[in-house]
Amino acid sequence: MNYTFFELMWIFFAYSFIGWILETVVGTVHRKQFINRGFVTGPVCLVYGIAAVGMSVFLWELLGNLPALFLGCAVIATVTEWFAGKALEKTNHKKWWDYSHKKWNFDGYICFSFSVLWGVLGVLGMKYVTPFLIRIYHFFPGVVVQIILWCLIGITVLDFLASGIAVSRRQHEMPRMWRFHRKLGGVTYRFENWIVEHVSRRMVKAYPVVAEKPEAVEKEGKFAEGCGFYKLFWLFLIGAFLGDIVETIFCRLTAGVWMSRSSLVWGPFSIVWGLAIAIATALMYKDKDKPDRHIFFVGTLLGGAYEYICSVFTEIVFGKVFWDYSGIPFNLGGRINLLYCFFWGIAAVVWIKLLYPKLAWVIEKIPKKIGVVVTWILVVFMAANVIMSVGALIRYDMRSKGIPAKSGWEQYMDKHYDDDTMKRIYPNAVDV
Repeated sequence: MNYTFFELMWIFFAYSFIGWILETVVGTVHRKQFINRGFVTGPVCLVYGIAAVGMSVFLWELLGNLPALFLGCAVIATVTEWFAGKALEKTNHKKWWDYSHKKWNFDGYICFSFSVLWGVLGVLGMKYVTPFLIRIYHFFPGVVVQIILWCLIGITVLDFLASGIAVSRRQHEMPRMWRFHRKLGGVTYRFENWIVEHVSRRMVKAYPVVAEKPEAVEKEGKFAEGCGFYKLFWLFLIGAFLGDIVETIFCRLTAGVWMSRSSLVWGPFSIVWGLAIAIATALMYKDKDKPDRHIFFVGTLLGGAYEYICSVFTEIVFGKVFWDYSGIPFNLGGRINLLYCFFWGIAAVVWIKLLYPKLAWVIEKIPKKIGVVVTWILVVFMAANVIMSVGALIRYDMRSKGIPAKSGWEQYMDKHYDDDTMKRIYPNAVDV
C-alpha cells in the first residue's frame, strides 16, 4: 500500500496529536499538574508521528500476520524512541527521560514493558486507526486538506526552531548575534525573546533536565578526533569497502560462486554496511566501554530494523528486491531473519570492541590538512557514485517495464549501464 506524501503527513500529524494527548495525560497525572509534553510547544509529540509513518510505510505488508506486525511495530517504535533519546541527549549530554528504574531497560531510554505496549498500540493503529484516518482524509476536499497540511508543516518547523533556540540558550551563553540584537532593542526582539522564553519555561517544566548545564566536551585537536563528520565519513567509506569484500567472500564460501555484492556502479562499496557502521558508531560511541552483551543486544536490534527498512526502501524506490531470506527459518517477510540479526549483533561487538579503536587510531594519524582535502575529494566522488548508481537503477527498472529512453540521461544510462552490466553488478536484483 503506497501512501501519498499528503496521506503520510496526515498520518504524521494525527498520531503526533494522539501521542501528545497520551503523554500529556500521563505527565499531568504523574506530576498532579498540567504538563505540556513534547519537544515542540504545539499539541504534537513528533516521535509518535515519526513512528506511525515508519509503520505505515514499512509494515503494511504484514497486516495479515499479527505476530510479525506486533514485532515490527514494537521494533520501529522502540528504535524511534531510542534514536530520539540519543538525539536529545546531544543537547546537554543528559537523559531527557530515564527508564533505569524499570525492569529489563536498555540504556535508560527503552524498556521491555514499553516495547510491548508500543507493539500493541502499533497493531491497533495499523489495523483500525490508520484506515479510519485515511477515510477522514478522503472525506474532505483534497485542496483544503493539503492547504491545512502545508500550514501545519510550516508552523511545526517554526515551533521546532524556536524549541531548538530555547534549549541552546538554556545550555550556552547567548550568541554574539543575539547580544547585538538585544542592544538594538525594538518590538521585534522583544517579541522573539518572549516566544523563546515562553518555550523555554514550558520545556523546563516538562523536562527539568533542560535547565541543567551540559557536561564538558573535549575540543577537537587531531584530524577526525572524537566522533564528528570526518571520522564518521571515513568509517562509512571503510565499512562500505570491507562490507562488500566480506559479503563477496561469504558468497564464495557458501554458494561456491564469485558475485558482486556492491551497492554502487563504481567500485566495491556496500552502502548498507557503510551506513550501518557509521550509524552504529555515532549511536554507540558513548557506550563503547560497556559490556559485550550490551553491544550485542543493540547491534541485533538495530541491525535487524536497519536491514528491514533498507529492503523496503530499495523495493519502493527502485522496484527491485536485492535480497530474499524466505528460505531461511525465522525470517520476517523474507527481508530479515533471526540468524542474520545475530550476525549484526556479533558484527557490532567485533566492530566497537576490536576494529573501531584500531581504525580510529589510524584515521587520526592522517595529517590534518591532507585529511580535510582528501576527505572532501572522496565526499564528492561518493556523492557522484551514488547519483550515478541511482540513475542506473532507475533506468534499469524502466527498461524492465518496456519504457524507452527519451531524455539524454536515459540514453546515457542505456549506453553505459545496459542490462548485462547491471546484472553483473546486481546479480540478486529481481523485479517486484
